[in-house]
Amino acid sequence: MRIACARVADLPLAAEQRAHPELRGRPLAIAGGEGARAELISVSPEAQRAGVRVGTSVAHARSVCAVLAVRIVSPSLAQTARDALLDAAFACAPRAAPAPCSGGVFASEAAVYVDAEGTGALFRSEAGFATALVERIRRLGLPVDVAVASSRHVASIAARRLGVIDTFPCRDEAVGAAEAGRVLVLLPEQERDFLAPLPIDLLDPDDALAEALTRFGVHTVRDLLALPRRGLATRLGVGVLELLQRMHADRDETPLPELRDARLVEAIDLEAPVDRLEPLLFVLQGLLSRLLERLEARHLGCGDIALALDLEGGARDVRHIGLAAPSADLRVLVRIARHALESRRLEAPAAGVRIETRGRPLRRDQLDLFRPAGPAPGVLGEALAALQSLCGDARVGTPIAADSHHPDVFEVTPFASPGIPEPAEAAPFTGALVLRALRPPVPAQVRRYRQCPAWIRSAVANGRVVRCAGPWRTTGGWWSKEGRFAFDHFDVQSEDGVVIRLRYDHVGRVWQIDAVYD
Repeated sequence: MRIACARVADLPLAAEQRAHPELRGRPLAIAGGEGARAELISVSPEAQRAGVRVGTSVAHARSVCAVLAVRIVSPSLAQTARDALLDAAFACAPRAAPAPCSGGVFASEAAVYVDAEGTGALFRSEAGFATALVERIRRLGLPVDVAVASSRHVASIAARRLGVIDTFPCRDEAVGAAEAGRVLVLLPEQERDFLAPLPIDLLDPDDALAEALTRFGVHTVRDLLALPRRGLATRLGVGVLELLQRMHADRDETPLPELRDARLVEAIDLEAPVDRLEPLLFVLQGLLSRLLERLEARHLGCGDIALALDLEGGARDVRHIGLAAPSADLRVLVRIARHALESRRLEAPAAGVRIETRGRPLRRDQLDLFRPAGPAPGVLGEALAALQSLCGDARVGTPIAADSHHPDVFEVTPFASPGIPEPAEAAPFTGALVLRALRPPVPAQVRRYRQCPAWIRSAVANGRVVRCAGPWRTTGGWWSKEGRFAFDHFDVQSEDGVVIRLRYDHVGRVWQIDAVYD
């Protein structure tokens, strides 16, 4: 088994910079609560160089660095950053799983395990796979270190080592640096030599066990492996056996799970409640942008959106945004979100925003070599959705003939892009006329002679009737007072050369032109 561990060393800081890219490169600190006495749980490198340290109060940190930006830790941003890390893992491998949360000095880290078995066939080497994984995660705005080993525990320890020291004394297969993190690949025969000089702290023992090991003079993994196994658990507790198990590649590890749920969630806790539309749309645009980045990593488009707003006072406003087709266009999604917010006014200012969607494959079109390319399926779906929002669902689609004798009745079915037509033999021109229906029919003034039209006046044809054929009577719907109809149709050529289909409506007692022969 070959497992890669992608580790984000400081999740609260990375999640905040992912949501607010303008904070990168500036002194930034994450506080564990509100107020000037709240302790800092995370500090950026720029703030550390200015003298700010983790564990100090917000007031003390501001006195040390006047330009320090302080943000309160957001569980929503942290969770979405973990989900984004998992999305990038599934973009490079079919199996992945989030690592369990750690404690102690590694409480702020986030990691994901990725199946690296057989990746050399696609990425040429495991080092290439690890570098591709780093690049994929970097596109989602998260700094990460990636290590590949024979088990989850060894890969996790190696990834932690990458975040502590930049140089390694071991003879590994590949150690390289990427723009957003470092890469380390360990061969199975190199793992023992790599682990031996590492400090015990990288194994993340609990406080009691760490104190006991220090009391016995155990500071490195080599010292731990040199202890006699007999009576070890009695003296140090069962936790030391778990540490020893992490040093070996466990061949009985269960395989990593496959991706089963295409549901994605992006959320943010607002620093101050928002009651106006434009600031709320600005927040939504950032959420949708990060959501589309995660969907792109999975090669999916955005489906229907569930927009949830946490209102001041504890209430929640939930709105469903339906899409006619999966979309990856940020402008379209923002415009649709604007319509959803304008449809109903908020009862109270919004203190938090959450959007949820299910990834759907984008529509593709098979091009034909012998005809012009049609509209892109995604663009066509967006155009149909815009038309439906303006005209209504019942007014957008493809007209088809209805099962009725009424000449004006038709039905509308959902529009579908036509496929590639089969080549057909060209039919010889027979000189047949084409009937073009007029909807609605054009009113006409008619004078009759011997029950047939003799003179006509309308917006289509005028003058004396030169030729006339008919009538042909069409009736139906006699059982319904509103739906009954009775028409007498005439094919008429007027003095000005226009050939029309004229009809007399016996129900409405009016003359109309309902079609023209071209």
